[in-house]
Amino acid sequence: MASSPANFTPADGYAGDVTPEQAAQWVASGQAVLIDVRSDAEREWVGYVPGAVPLAWKQWPGMAMNPAFDEGLRAAVPTGGKAVLLCRSGVRSIAAAKRATELGIEAYNILEGFEGNPDADGHRGRTGGWRFRGLPWKQN
Repeated sequence: MASSPANFTPADGYAGDVTPEQAAQWVASGQAVLIDVRSDAEREWVGYVPGAVPLAWKQWPGMAMNPAFDEGLRAAVPTGGKAVLLCRSGVRSIAAAKRATELGIEAYNILEGFEGNPDADGHRGRTGGWRFRGLPWKQN
């Protein structure tokens, strides 16, 4: 199903950027698969989105590239399907969306990520992000 231009902002190297709310709507309606590209440690300590596919772009410690990323992405997103990618603040997910696009997947970056950008005091989770927007999430 093609998206209307009102639903996303086109980007260079991948399909575009979407708000957390738009991504959540696509996932809830079965139009997209949510891929959480944060490290296992981030999901464990900070929180996760129920139903998201946990597939780290880079892994802690050292933030080394995940050699199984391509294979995991291909397994998670059906042929012809759409992926929305989530990281902490919407930066790593851009790189992951570009890689997904290279693999032939219609990929979107979720703006603001899970925690959003730091506020004036350097704290995340107070100015934007999936969690801040009141979308579904859990914490262990």
